[in-house]
Amino acid sequence: MRLIFAGTPEFAATALRGLQLQGHDIALVLTQPDRPAGRGMKLMASPVKQLAQQLGLPVLQPLTLKDSAIQAQLAAVNAQIMVVVAYGLILPEAVLNLPALGAINIHASLLPRWRGAAPIQRAILAGDSQSGVCIMQMEPGLDTGPVLLSRATAITEQDTAATLHDRLAVLGSELIVELLQRLETMDPDARKLALRAAAQPQPVDGVTYAAKIHKAEAQINWCTASIEVLRQIHAFNPAPGAYSLLLGETVKVWEAKLGSRTIPAIAAGTILHCNEEGIEVATNDGTVLLLTLQRPGARRLTAAEFLRGQTISPGMSFAALPQPDGSAGTADER
Repeated sequence: MRLIFAGTPEFAATALRGLQLQGHDIALVLTQPDRPAGRGMKLMASPVKQLAQQLGLPVLQPLTLKDSAIQAQLAAVNAQIMVVVAYGLILPEAVLNLPALGAINIHASLLPRWRGAAPIQRAILAGDSQSGVCIMQMEPGLDTGPVLLSRATAITEQDTAATLHDRLAVLGSELIVELLQRLETMDPDARKLALRAAAQPQPVDGVTYAAKIHKAEAQINWCTASIEVLRQIHAFNPAPGAYSLLLGETVKVWEAKLGSRTIPAIAAGTILHCNEEGIEVATNDGTVLLLTLQRPGARRLTAAEFLRGQTISPGMSFAALPQPDGSAGTADER
């Protein structure tokens, strides 16, 4: 099928590769403009742009889709359908209506749960037992359109945002390929009717919004339950990275697991034990064993490697970073 693809991050690139391997006519790729990135803040092309260039696909990087000249360019492509995956720009209704079959979106949650920008991280933070992917017919509202296909996957205790992201990216690619395979076998006049028949309106109940992640949320709150500390660590891996203050440095924690379920008679954030297996830290209802950590400017280290480069002993504590007003954050701040 002849299509326009709109997406920006690696999650979207996985779907683009799946569509290209399936042999679809990808007439145009839309992606965000190049952004400064890395220590040198050099302009960096998005993962979707990098892949599109490798595949020899035409790329367009508008600042907005509200411009009539851009809309005319999209109309000239004469695409049958638009596939949108984590694009990052609002699609005006005029753009949604340009292709004969409209625009469909790959969304990384089981709608209506976790509409919005950060469904993967929010699902882990909330302790959801499962996540998934929905293929949705797009409409002007934020992730409100009817669902055409969906598939679920369990969230395990050791899942990070990185591992869940990768599973959902593959699921999304598989589902969009499956849907377009169904459509391409149909008579062109029957495709729109087939989409309407498959579309399931989202339930009114159960709507939640996955707000954009802010770095301050990643400061570890040791005064919560161990499972909440663990979810916080894993939800912010790979970005922005859960962090806490230790020996005057901001240390990031990338991986952990639950420790003892016995409530320690010691302040939350205090180190109880440290050895090659991990660094055991008190929470308000037990402990968490830290497995992978990172000092500022250094690489990620296993607990054993981290301890060889630091003089750390039981009784030391992780602490909250000072707040912008100069005061020390309380243990209850998130």
